[in-house]
Amino acid sequence: MTSRADAERRDREDPLAGWRDEFVIPDPDLVYLDGNSLGRTPKRTVDALREVVEQQWAGDLITSWWDNDWLDLPLTVGDALAPLLGARPGEVAVHDSTTVCLFQQVNVAIDLTGGSVIAVADTEFPTDRYVCEGIARLRPDCTVRHGLDDLDGVDVVVRSLVDYRTAAVAQLAEETARAKAAGATTVWDLSHAAGVLELDLEGAGVELAAGCTYKFLNGGPGSPAFTYVRSSIVDSVTQPIWGWFGQRDQFAMDNPFDVRDGVGRMLNGTPGVLGLTAARCGIDVSAEAGIGAIASKARSLAGFAIDVAGDLGLNCTTARPPVSSGGHISVIHPDAARLQERLVEHKVVVDKRDPDVLRFGLSPLTTRFVDVFDALAFLAGMLDT
Repeated sequence: MTSRADAERRDREDPLAGWRDEFVIPDPDLVYLDGNSLGRTPKRTVDALREVVEQQWAGDLITSWWDNDWLDLPLTVGDALAPLLGARPGEVAVHDSTTVCLFQQVNVAIDLTGGSVIAVADTEFPTDRYVCEGIARLRPDCTVRHGLDDLDGVDVVVRSLVDYRTAAVAQLAEETARAKAAGATTVWDLSHAAGVLELDLEGAGVELAAGCTYKFLNGGPGSPAFTYVRSSIVDSVTQPIWGWFGQRDQFAMDNPFDVRDGVGRMLNGTPGVLGLTAARCGIDVSAEAGIGAIASKARSLAGFAIDVAGDLGLNCTTARPPVSSGGHISVIHPDAARLQERLVEHKVVVDKRDPDVLRFGLSPLTTRFVDVFDALAFLAGMLDT
């Protein structure tokens, strides 16, 4: 049987334990297990935003676009993120929302393949399904096929690397190759994978991907998403949203649109400097801690959580890593909504997915083993009363 003493021992031996001090934690008694939806706030983010607002924006004003490199933030932040994805410099841009990035990437994939059939699973994250259906509405020749088992006749596959309910991990290289063998290009959604899994997009043969920065990358609420375009295809990419930041000479105002080189062609409107500043801070924290160590602790947290859930008789549907991501575990209960509310009343924050899923997030840089034990033990105690 697992015990709280076991959790305390694991915390003492945790090589990443000190990184929790890098985050703003105003209430040490709060058990926060929702970092897989919104990560905690890095202390350096508060300082960086204050500098941008009080010095660069207030003091330097419009000259900050040049003097403080605001113009290049989507690409410089993208280069900072690239190693965490197993990507090269110049292959990642951080900009817009995940929905916008997915919309761009699916359209890019359709144009690259010259096809018209998009495949997406019925169980896929809603935004991904909605984007596919919206594109089919705008492109009368396109159709959406629901399901990924049979890819015969499919041109574009849209899928998440990590299932948002079960934390199950798809085989990145194998599934990319399977789609390619069927004549399809895969657009990968890495939202629940970036910052918690060791990724090798280059080695896996991935060509197109997108994802968010506000979960395990701790970029803040609504922090900008990212797009990845493999360098070998980037110059043949035409994305559907044209704007002046995607123009080769953006200040040549009277010139017709001339797409810029590289992944910068994925940009469109003026970037959000505050969001990019926060995203860069979260990315830097993860890079300094090391994605290998982060992924290792995520696996340990998940294995421990699954053991505790089993010992307490909870219905955990998450498989052990590497089958799952390690980023969260799911507990099933028909009264999940009421249980979530009761947990919050006792300073335990977890996520809920209708109709019956409680997700216990395991963000490695801020989650302790005692947090996991206490939350699951408290849940089990509620079920016994």
